[in-house]
Amino acid sequence: MPVQVWATWFPEEGKPQSFIQGFPLEGLHLGRRGQNPLQFQIGENEMGENSCRGRLQVDGHALAWDLQFRSAYRVTLSNKGWIGFSRTPHSDALFSGEVRLDGGKWAGDLLGFGVQGHNCGYRHRNFWTWTHAYFHRPDALPSTFEGLVYEMPFGLVFRKAVLWHEGQAHEFKKLQETRRDPDQLRWTFHASASNGVRVEAAIDGSGPSMHRLPYVKTDCKGCFEVANNSRADAVIRLEKAGRAVEVLEAKSGAVLEMVGR
Repeated sequence: MPVQVWATWFPEEGKPQSFIQGFPLEGLHLGRRGQNPLQFQIGENEMGENSCRGRLQVDGHALAWDLQFRSAYRVTLSNKGWIGFSRTPHSDALFSGEVRLDGGKWAGDLLGFGVQGHNCGYRHRNFWTWTHAYFHRPDALPSTFEGLVYEMPFGLVFRKAVLWHEGQAHEFKKLQETRRDPDQLRWTFHASASNGVRVEAAIDGSGPSMHRLPYVKTDCKGCFEVANNSRADAVIRLEKAGRAVEVLEAKSGAVLEMVGR
């Protein structure tokens, strides 16, 4: 089926479990190009700018969700015309609503925090690495960090990271990887911004929530493997001139995804 809706359950202990349901293209409803707010609907599944809801029946499991989210920061990491874009309209998202899985139900005015984003392209890239980390700070505004590397035509490679910290965005285009391990799902790199701010990032997705998923190619001719951990660990060392090094840590509060070698 050319249209798919995904849901993944990440238990605190044990392996993740993914549920994928396919739908025919004829049932897809999309808002017009450039329309605001975003509209996406297929079956009982719908996504908007500040909400999403869905209902799936997969392999004997019943799933449903009805969520609203809000945030203070959004960013476009990549916008490369015909290649596609990667946007994060809710980088420091706070979620409310409810989620149901079989007999379980989780609900609350503050159900959780994380990220909500959109990606678009005429095809998947041959390799990419993407991470997003949410740093919850009890006595201050939350911080987020997002990094993206992917192949482009003519042997070029896109590299960019953005840190949202203390109400200010720091953009890093000079990103140098020191380790990229698709087998153990670990990624380390350092980067510098034009204002002199420097970061060292270590993302560890090797924990029990690491899993590998079959992505259908955009022409529906076969699949390829994607490694993901949506409960990864992240450590960011932030260096600013004249200030002590600041360390941001997210325990199970990061996402790390890798494709290709």
